[in-house]
Amino acid sequence: MVVPPEEHTRRAGRGGLAVAFAKIYFILVGLAQQIALPRLLGLDGYGALASVLSIAGITYNPVTTTSIQSVSRAVAQASPATEAGTIRRVFTVHAAFAALLALGFFLLAPFVARSVGADHVVLPLRILSAVMLLYGLYTPLIGVLNGQRKFVLQAALDVIAATLRSTGLIVGALLFSRHANLGVEGATVGFAIGAALILGAALALVGIGRAGQSALSVRAHLLFALPVLLGQILFNLLLQADLTLLRRFASEAAIARGMSAAAADPLVGAYRATQLFSFLPYQLLIAVTFILFPMLAAAARDGDRQAVARYVGTGVRLALVLAGLMVSVTAGLSDRLLLLVFGAQAAALGGPSLELLAVGFGGFAIFGVLTTVLNSLKHERESAIVTGVAVALVVALCYLRVRGAPFGADLLLRTAQATAAGLFVATLSAAFCVYRAAGAVAPPLALLRVLVAALIAIGVGRALPHAGNFFTPVYAILVASAYVLTLLVTRELGPRDLGTLRAVVSKRVR
Repeated sequence: MVVPPEEHTRRAGRGGLAVAFAKIYFILVGLAQQIALPRLLGLDGYGALASVLSIAGITYNPVTTTSIQSVSRAVAQASPATEAGTIRRVFTVHAAFAALLALGFFLLAPFVARSVGADHVVLPLRILSAVMLLYGLYTPLIGVLNGQRKFVLQAALDVIAATLRSTGLIVGALLFSRHANLGVEGATVGFAIGAALILGAALALVGIGRAGQSALSVRAHLLFALPVLLGQILFNLLLQADLTLLRRFASEAAIARGMSAAAADPLVGAYRATQLFSFLPYQLLIAVTFILFPMLAAAARDGDRQAVARYVGTGVRLALVLAGLMVSVTAGLSDRLLLLVFGAQAAALGGPSLELLAVGFGGFAIFGVLTTVLNSLKHERESAIVTGVAVALVVALCYLRVRGAPFGADLLLRTAQATAAGLFVATLSAAFCVYRAAGAVAPPLALLRVLVAALIAIGVGRALPHAGNFFTPVYAILVASAYVLTLLVTRELGPRDLGTLRAVVSKRVR
């Protein structure tokens, strides 16, 4: 039976809402996790854990994202007769790679910790090698669901995974810090247990296919996956390079003042606190990429350039609007948000940095959408090049601005300045590449209206008086309302957007 285009769009839209809900849930659960961990570990222990998760994230995040995108593409291209064989073949490839990655990370953990000035986190890093193996087996199963467009089930597993991850981190930190003063190690053990549980659930719900005819060879799958992996490695280096370099340079500055390298932990913890809010737009827009990727791949396969341009223009515009909303709140209420969640020490150390970093990572969120577009249109090389240039720029600017600076809060601001500059260049470069590949990015007027709305909303946030933590959530609503109201007045948002939303959630196609 042929599915009408309107029904196809409605299904994708409803699936997008499910994935978006899962990502919002992930953000909220992550917020609860980030509130609890500094209280359980202290800002210094939280900084040590942040270093561990950052280093591990640079390693396993590229693998998980590549698994989802490459397996999704393989399954989407398979026919009903070859789907089960395709799933088995690609799962086997990713499982073998996950095992090698986990073993390599376990063996290299001492060298990695020493290179960033954090010898005291070797054991937690080795514990997280288990997470790399488990996530390396879990994420191909999510790629299967994405390729089958079973977005609701994908979202359900995302919700379970977020719950297990945060619960494991918190409970592990609580138990081990009480009984053995090993809170950081306990948090990573809890993380690993949560990863094992979600893998078991995914295996039961999705399965690993069966031996049989496959829609593609191992070589063809690797030819697609390896460039994506390279781009994702660079992408995650861009995501975490600032915190990792701050760890090293703050340790060097501490030693220069006669302190231990562990004295850098509170500074790293405060900077990680700023990242929590700065990453919110990127985390939310992952939902956009999950829906955009298979739709663009299908349109490109069919040679429908008009559909490609339409999907890109719509997706990037939506990303701009959502990112602008999040940036308005985090940049407009930076010190008050840090005070509410992390306390006075983190607010004093990281408040000025968050104002700048929130804007920089708002651009990074758009950059993530743009690189997904390039990957789905088989422009992986351009995606990797612009990301590599951005990484090199952030690293170079951090060396110039941060290394050798005196120990103190100014290290955080200098790191934020270097990072925001690099992310700005990366986003502009990626937008140019997408325009060449797809013939569209986003309407210039939409970008202008979003910028104006964000500036007005940030100004509102800056003008609000300090009135205690109780009023911070109220202020967030006021700032967000100012942003949305400006978009309504400028007619960037209007009845057509409301009609699209109604069509997505409606049970019938109108």
